[in-house]
Amino acid sequence: MNKLFKAVCFGLLYMAVVTTANAQEPFPSKPITIVVPFGPGSGSDVVARLLGKRLGDVFGRPVIIENKPGANGTIAAEYVARAKPDGYTLLIGTNSTHGANPGLIKDMHYDPVKDFAPVNRLVIYTSLVVVNQNAPFRTMEDLIEYGKNKELTLATGNASGIVQGETLARQVGWKLLRVPFKSNPPALTEVITGRIDFMFSDVASASALIKAGKLRPLAVTSKTRSALMPNLPTVAELGVVDYDLSGWIALFAPTGTPPAVVEKLNAEATRFLELPDTRSRFLELGGELRPMTVPDFTKWVKQEVARWTRLVKEAGIQPE
Repeated sequence: MNKLFKAVCFGLLYMAVVTTANAQEPFPSKPITIVVPFGPGSGSDVVARLLGKRLGDVFGRPVIIENKPGANGTIAAEYVARAKPDGYTLLIGTNSTHGANPGLIKDMHYDPVKDFAPVNRLVIYTSLVVVNQNAPFRTMEDLIEYGKNKELTLATGNASGIVQGETLARQVGWKLLRVPFKSNPPALTEVITGRIDFMFSDVASASALIKAGKLRPLAVTSKTRSALMPNLPTVAELGVVDYDLSGWIALFAPTGTPPAVVEKLNAEATRFLELPDTRSRFLELGGELRPMTVPDFTKWVKQEVARWTRLVKEAGIQPE
């Protein structure tokens, strides 16, 4: 009995030591996975890979980028929402996954507020209205007038494109036929072929195709003109009052992730965004770097969910 008692005590002591050691183990101690809700070449993918490289260099641990496109980003969001909340599985969230989706999807299996620990806002970006280089509409005014007399086909690679398109359609009197894709790059392919009339795209996905002469940009969706393409008018300039639908990209962890881990990731993401090379790279992609503290970003995400849900309703879009 005495030997048994000693064995039990030793076992309990060993478990306590191991548990304490694990609890004090510095983060990170193993590879980190960043899950991207859209396909390779999309704006969120580019941001994830740049951020992942920086975190890998700083932490001295591999950072794996895993693309899980589909269903307006809900596949990736649901996956991360159910992941172990230890900081080793992160999500590149956007105004699709954490903005418009609650208003667009009837049976959504994650809560953009309750299921996530907001880490940091990374980029605010404008979208481009793009058409095939040989399309009959040479300007945004041409497209608006054309759509008043004939149904337009709209390619959508995310929830942003749906809201941007339907909001514009309601204000100018268009009838749209939406054609969904898992992310912007495959949607752009259909616009290039001329099988679909137009789409709203992030600059990262469209810039190389514009430079190659395969796409023509007509306007930007932000309130002010883009520093990258200053000759392009805003949609609002063309008489669509108060049209301002910029997108954003951010970093999230599953809810329950230790606050110290969230703060460490927030600090490193902010340092990454403050690097001159990072700023110049994102300017090329039409992005403005806007990091926030964890408390401020948490509050802002709640506001964005409410704002995009309202925009969906105002555009007359029914959840599916």
